[in-house]
Amino acid sequence: MTPAKIHASEYPLHKVFSGDFTFTIPMYQRPYAWGKEQAGELIDDLITALEEGSIKIDEVNPYFLGSIVLIKGDKPDAEIIDGQQRLTTLTILLSVLRELVSPEYKQKITPYIYQSPDFDLDAESTIYRLTLRERDADFFREHIQDEGGIARLESLPNSGLSESRKNIKENTILLKQRLQKFSQENLQNLTKFVLKRCFLVVVSTPDIDSAYRIFSVINNRGLNLSHADIFKSEIIGKIEKDKQDSYSSKWEEIEEKLGREDFKSLFSHIRMIHVKSKPTQSILKEFHEDVKPSPAKYPQEFIDKILIPLANAFYGIKNQSYKSDTLEDKVNQSFRWLSWIDNSDWIPPAILFLSKNYRKPELLLPFFTDLDRLASGLMIQRYNIYERVERYSKLLKAIESEADLYAPDSPLQLQELEKDNILRILNAELYLMKKIRLYVLLRLDAALSRGEAEYKYPTITVEHVLPQKPASDSEWSKWFPNAEEHKKYVHCLGNLVLLPNYKNSEAKNYDFEMKKQKYFKTKYGVSPFALTTQVLNEKQWKPEVIEKRQKDLINIFKELWHL
Repeated sequence: MTPAKIHASEYPLHKVFSGDFTFTIPMYQRPYAWGKEQAGELIDDLITALEEGSIKIDEVNPYFLGSIVLIKGDKPDAEIIDGQQRLTTLTILLSVLRELVSPEYKQKITPYIYQSPDFDLDAESTIYRLTLRERDADFFREHIQDEGGIARLESLPNSGLSESRKNIKENTILLKQRLQKFSQENLQNLTKFVLKRCFLVVVSTPDIDSAYRIFSVINNRGLNLSHADIFKSEIIGKIEKDKQDSYSSKWEEIEEKLGREDFKSLFSHIRMIHVKSKPTQSILKEFHEDVKPSPAKYPQEFIDKILIPLANAFYGIKNQSYKSDTLEDKVNQSFRWLSWIDNSDWIPPAILFLSKNYRKPELLLPFFTDLDRLASGLMIQRYNIYERVERYSKLLKAIESEADLYAPDSPLQLQELEKDNILRILNAELYLMKKIRLYVLLRLDAALSRGEAEYKYPTITVEHVLPQKPASDSEWSKWFPNAEEHKKYVHCLGNLVLLPNYKNSEAKNYDFEMKKQKYFKTKYGVSPFALTTQVLNEKQWKPEVIEKRQKDLINIFKELWHL
């Protein structure tokens, strides 16, 4: 594959608004959003720059308007990835100047707004230098780009106008008010300055993925455009015109429901469901190559049968909001535990299975119980991303082929070596495993409380009962007389508890009875954690107590996860 070429050049505005470029704003772009503040700053800056310069326009210092990013090949056609706000506002400014200058000067400005059919022998119809998004394109032409449009615009009531059209109207009126007191000479000088001495850096590439990547680098304020926006344009653009508004509304409703970031993530999960492998290219390229063939032919089917069901499943899992007459609470409890997993690789099989079986809670509960077990097991064993993706890819294939997910060799099930490895890890120095210790103890605590515990504390800490550094003259030194024995027990599962907040570090070394009273209890006298309450019931904390507790807690995991 030949790499896409990137071209960047500095152009004065009279070249930007010429036959070299025919700008269009794709459907996926947000509507025109500049308000009076931004438009006012632009005109004030231009006026100030002109006043500070020479009377001769060619000697005025050039004014840099920033950069724009385009998808553009050898032809003038150019899709705007970044820069629509500036190009739209500059077009409004040129239209306002055209209205205010003398009649003989108007015709000199018009070619920078549109090219008339008789302007060039090859032009059979009017070519507008800038075409807004489809919903606003006709409005912009009629009220801004066509001569006499501004007069019609000023008489329009704001009621009934969309936000973008209100912005167009208000900015037009603002610019006209700022300039209508100018003399004809000053208006002409400003026009010449804008067209000849104001510059844009135009960055273009024929490849949409490269353009998107360039924008993400240039725009350090954050990426407003996402791959989801681009997919929306491409997919909805293939739907019949009379149905586009309906499907655009469906799309936007799902995006609003999930939130912009989760909606973007959804497309990565859809890609995984289709490709079943770790990404090797950008989401844009892989979606086009591996997911797009179907939506390219059947865009409505993609939205109705893929996007919406998977989005609803994703929402239900993320918000633990599954609804059913039976087993609802237990299914949502599985979702809550899955939300604690420190990666999102389990989500594609989760949303695929839920979307296929939403009305079958009797199938959902065993699946998500075992998916929770699998995801927990992989996290505890610290499987890397390649190992996780390989496992979940196999699970996706098993779901799609309707294989027996509960057979011993199913990718949903932990294998015997994995079970042994999990038990080995749980029996080791768990406290030193910072990435899993809190999760392990929370699962134990929930099992001890029979699933009734809720963990909404802002801070939960893992603490030792036997201190890490007991004083030499303390009770602990009698129970654990040498360093070897202390090391054997101090970081093990049986010696750990949960606390709802941070405690005074000096209090960690209290003798056992004092520690129970001042360290492990709350101001109400009762610990909120069943795991900690166990310790409060003990009179001593000797090696045999820890060993028994270790065994009991491991047995809970054996039962919980069938180890």
